[in-house]
Amino acid sequence: DLGNKSTNGLQRTVSSESTDSGTVLTQRLLGSSPALKRSHSDSTDCNAFQLLEQNENKENVSIAWTPRIIKLPPLCCRQGCQHLTLDQVARRCRLFGSSSLPSGVGRTTQKRMERSQEESSSGKSKKRKSLPGAQSEDSEVGGLGYLFHTVDGKHQDLKYIDSEMIVSVLTGKFASFIKECVIIDCRYPYEYEGGHIKGAVNLHMEEDVEDFLLKNPIPPSKNKRVIIVFHCEFSSERGPRMCRFVRERDRLGNEYPNLHYPELYVLKGGYRDFFLRCRSFCEPQSYRPMHHEDFKEDLKRFRTKSRTWAGERSKRELYSRLKKL
Repeated sequence: DLGNKSTNGLQRTVSSESTDSGTVLTQRLLGSSPALKRSHSDSTDCNAFQLLEQNENKENVSIAWTPRIIKLPPLCCRQGCQHLTLDQVARRCRLFGSSSLPSGVGRTTQKRMERSQEESSSGKSKKRKSLPGAQSEDSEVGGLGYLFHTVDGKHQDLKYIDSEMIVSVLTGKFASFIKECVIIDCRYPYEYEGGHIKGAVNLHMEEDVEDFLLKNPIPPSKNKRVIIVFHCEFSSERGPRMCRFVRERDRLGNEYPNLHYPELYVLKGGYRDFFLRCRSFCEPQSYRPMHHEDFKEDLKRFRTKSRTWAGERSKRELYSRLKKL
């Protein structure tokens, strides 16, 4: 009888210990395996943590996560807390060495936080680059950043400056950075004679601009730049067209990315805007529009000449291209 009692007691002890170890093992598995958690969600204390469904490829798929208010395990509650979010629970459990929280939750939360911070920082950097006048890699030509602060203009491929920037040049505020700033007035001669920016050169024909700037280029000095500014009456058509022409010819005559004139600007608003804002820097201090009643014949003559030259130029370019084929 004594032998049977001891044997039965030993069996009960072993059964109890195996049941306890099985419970511990089941709790651990439920805490780390989503599959076991779904099938035994009501059998352990781990149901206090409502884990998010994890995708198989969690490194490449962004998982939306909403903090949930849950009841803390006994260890954290003893620290005087009542209700915290899941990431706060993870931090406190790591702090106090608790094994109640599954091991993957803290790392997953931290990865999501780091990913969101990287996405927000990259978004801010993109916004900074798109600000008007900001110096970026796209605004550099030949490895040299643009000196003048630029403003938004009609043509997105060109750099525009305002009238105040021209006044700063004329008053010598950029003397330590600029060797020469050439202002090309692309209006017709009768417009130029009726009033122009001090020091501006009147060149309304593309061949004249090419001869003036590219046949004998103005070399920069060691620490000073050569800057070209184009404008017409409104800087809407003639000035921007001349600016593109010079850049095109400059590219053809140099090996990329080298240029004779890396900094080309267009005066926003043209002479009309400059005259209204800065009349004292004009000579004579007057403004003659292109469609002036007294100069209709001159307008017709200059337009015809410009169109004829443009047509001949197109034929010459086409002929030279055919020769290269």
